[in-house]
Amino acid sequence: MRTTGDRIRHTVGFELIGLLAFAPLASWVFGFALHQMGLIGAVASLIAAVWNYVYNLMFDKAMLRFRGQLRKTPAIRVLHAILFEGGLLLVFLPSVAWYLDISLIDAFIMDIAVAGFYMVYALIYNWAYDAIFPIPNATPRDCAADCP
Repeated sequence: MRTTGDRIRHTVGFELIGLLAFAPLASWVFGFALHQMGLIGAVASLIAAVWNYVYNLMFDKAMLRFRGQLRKTPAIRVLHAILFEGGLLLVFLPSVAWYLDISLIDAFIMDIAVAGFYMVYALIYNWAYDAIFPIPNATPRDCAADCP
């Protein structure tokens, strides 16, 4: 399993890179001011950072319990990203609607688009992170075709 320091590095990197990509893109796509999208992104990032740490710890424990290893197949990586973003969607929907003074339906459509962006981003980031920072003490069996 990953160390706490490694999980913190993973989370901070994920949130910083994600925020730098999200705010200008969301401002352009949705037509809201950059500072509004930046604030939404920053608050969401703080909430997501905590969720990221807790979720990945729980996911790794579940992987060990049900699979006996931490190796993620492409299908498991997709499931990992979907479940992560689904949890965030439930939290963000009401707050985004309130802050932007839009309907829950409009916030839902916006959140689905943002979740889609972050789902793809999470898949790419986590795959790259695992390649750059392999799991410590991973055996060849754990890595199979998934480690560098």
